[in-house]
Amino acid sequence: MSATALTAPNVVVIDANLVTSGQPPVSALENLKAEGVEAVIYLAPATVSDAVKGEPDIVSRQGIEFIHIPIPFETPSESHFEAVSSALQRLQGKKVLVHCQVNMRASTMVFLFRVLHRKDSPATAYDAVTRVWSPQGPWRDMVQDLLKMRGVAFELY
Repeated sequence: MSATALTAPNVVVIDANLVTSGQPPVSALENLKAEGVEAVIYLAPATVSDAVKGEPDIVSRQGIEFIHIPIPFETPSESHFEAVSSALQRLQGKKVLVHCQVNMRASTMVFLFRVLHRKDSPATAYDAVTRVWSPQGPWRDMVQDLLKMRGVAFELY
């Protein structure tokens, strides 16, 4: 999927099989199969103001796996990261869209997955995050703690 193929806020193409974004509108969700998407991981709670009602059904009707890992923006945790990592590892080799509202949750969790599981360069992986934001508050703390705990020396900027 190319960045121009998906209509959503803050689309970041990581590679041919992994894309992060903010909330796609219904029209974009209805076209995911045509884009070759095989799984969607949604990281915002279903109660957020711009959530698409019925997204699991829209996605599932196309034969696309839908995974919902609701992460409260104020309290991201290691357990959230582990859930995202587990899903991404299981879906390895499939085309996956990881999205939330704005691509803050998604970009950050995918950064951690890339660095801690795929062993991608932290600087390269972080470039995808900074296209959207620079993690602050509990997000910055969680990322720095997980990197430190797992022996990765990298300071967020």
